[in-house]
Amino acid sequence: MKRMYHYATVSKALDQLNEKGFTCDFNRNADAIKKNPEKFEIVHVYRYEGESDPGDEAVVYGIKSVNGKKGVYVAGFSADSDQETAKFLFDLSIRGR
Repeated sequence: MKRMYHYATVSKALDQLNEKGFTCDFNRNADAIKKNPEKFEIVHVYRYEGESDPGDEAVVYGIKSVNGKKGVYVAGFSADSDQETAKFLFDLSIRGR
């Protein structure tokens, strides 16, 4: 079951997820998710929309692996963000619904 939370900032969302045990940085380990998507589940989703700049938009995912590892992935929507990974995570989250 996925939960949608609303926090004031991305860093606040990351702090709250960290307190819940989501300590792994999946931005650094995105290849593991891409290669084995069936071993991961998105359990928390937080969308942050920038107040003045649409380029500040981001989504924070709380991800859990089948072996219990919990972490976060932050997908931004700026021109230089990893669109391939962001799309992959979006597809993964749909599959988990």
